[in-house]
Amino acid sequence: MKDRHRRPKIGSAAPVKAQAQRAPAVKAPAPKKEPRPAPEAPARPLMRREGEKPAERLPVILETAGSDQYRLIDSGAGEKLEQYGPYRIVRPEAQALWQRSLPDSVWDKADALFTGDTEEDGMGRWRFPKAALGETWPMKLLDVDFHGRFTAFRHVGVFPEQLAHWSWMREKVETAGRPVKVLNLFGYTGVASLIAAAAGAEVTHVDASKKAIGWGRENQALGRMEKLPIRWICEDAMKFIQREERRGSKYDIILTDPPKFGRGPNGEVWHLFDHLPLMLDVCREILSPKAIGLVLTAYSIRASFYSIHELMRETMRGAGGTVESGELVIRESGIDGKDTGRALSTSLFSRWISA
Repeated sequence: MKDRHRRPKIGSAAPVKAQAQRAPAVKAPAPKKEPRPAPEAPARPLMRREGEKPAERLPVILETAGSDQYRLIDSGAGEKLEQYGPYRIVRPEAQALWQRSLPDSVWDKADALFTGDTEEDGMGRWRFPKAALGETWPMKLLDVDFHGRFTAFRHVGVFPEQLAHWSWMREKVETAGRPVKVLNLFGYTGVASLIAAAAGAEVTHVDASKKAIGWGRENQALGRMEKLPIRWICEDAMKFIQREERRGSKYDIILTDPPKFGRGPNGEVWHLFDHLPLMLDVCREILSPKAIGLVLTAYSIRASFYSIHELMRETMRGAGGTVESGELVIRESGIDGKDTGRALSTSLFSRWISA
C-alpha cells in the first residue's frame, strides 16, 4: 500500500524577495486537530526458545492443478489467463516472464480483464469485452460454495494456490479423531474457514476488514452453512492473538496469511518484516499441547523462503515436528484442463507440522 501522507518537498521553492512595507498581520486559523491513532497493543519481548530445532524439509513445492471450477489456462508476457467458474479472466502477473503458449485468439475471448496498476495491491478497474458482468458469481472449491468477486485490487475473493494448504488442513481435521480448533488469521473472505468448518473443525476467523468479514458471512449463507461453528471477528490480528495469549486460549491449527503492509480497524499498522517474528512467537504460545500445524504464507515480498523457514524453525524450537518451506505454484492446464504446462510461482510459505 502506498503512503498517502507524503512529506512536502523541502528546499524546492524559489526565494521570496523582502517587501518594502510590511503587510498587516493576519491571525492564522487554528490548525485542525487530527484524530489521534489508537494506541497499538503493547508488544511483549520475543521468547528465548530452548531445545532442538524441528526437523526440516526444503525446498518443498506445493502445486495446485486445475479443476472444473478453477484452472490456470495460460500465462506469459506479464499476464495470466484463468478460468474461474463460468468466466475466463485476464490479470497482470509479473512472474510470467515467458511468452504465451496459446494464440491471441484464445486470450481475446476472455470475459473480464483487469486494467490499471500492476502492483499486487494497486487499484484499477475491470473491463468486460463481451458483456457487463455482475460483481459476484457462484463458485465451489473442495465442496464449499462461495462467491467469486471482481474487486478494485485485481483479486477475485479467493487465492486458489492455497488449495494445497486447505487440502492438507481438511485431511488433518477429518482424521484427527477428536475436536479440532482452527484459527484463521488475516482470513479474507473466509473460504479456508468454511472448508475447515465443513470438515468438522471449530473455527475462529479474524480479519481487520469489515468488508471481508461481510463477504465471509455471505459465503457462509450461500452454502447454507450458518449452523457451522465459525466465530467471525473483525479486529487487528496482533491485538487478537496477544489477548488470546493472555486468556490462555489454544488452537490446534493456525493459518496465517499476512499482507506485506496493512492497517487495522483502529489505525493499527502492520509491516511484515517488523511484526512477523512477534506474530509467530505469539502463535507458538497459543498452539495447543496436541497442536497439528502452524502455516505461514507470504505474498509479494522480496525475500527467500529460507528467511521465513529459519524464522519458523527458531520459533518452534523444542516443539519437535518438522518445518517444511518453499513455494506455492499453480500449474497451467490449458483450455480443457487436460494439458500440463508451466508452473507459475505465486508465494512463499513455511509450515510447521507436528508429525
